[in-house]
This record gives sequence, structure tokens and C-alpha cells, in this order.
Amino acid sequence: MAKIKITQVKSTIDRPKDQKGTITALGLGKINKSVVHEATPQIHGMVKKVNHLVTVEEV
Repeated sequence: MAKIKITQVKSTIDRPKDQKGTITALGLGKINKSVVHEATPQIHGMVKKVNHLVTVEEV
């Protein structure tokens, strides 16, 4: 299965609680922190919810 690298590029300050929770569930929390996940439908849904706070690239 393909892997994707997710990097947080914006802060979660003044964001709704569900978006903050999604960022935490992805393993992020600080600007410029990156994580690598399998490209599953669940991860894609989480990324779609916070796509304005993160960048995504294929690994």
C-alpha cells in the first residue's frame, strides 16, 4: 500500500475542537512536524477534514 507524508503548515489556534482532535489523531501538533501514514480511506478522510492546515505528498 502507498504511503503519504503529512506535514502541518498552519496552527490549530482558533480552530474548532474537531479539527484540533483530527490533527492530534494524525500524530501532529506543531508546525512543520511531519508523519508518514499508509494511504487508507480513513487517513484520506482525516486529511480532507484539515487540508487547509496540512500539506500531503506521496512517499
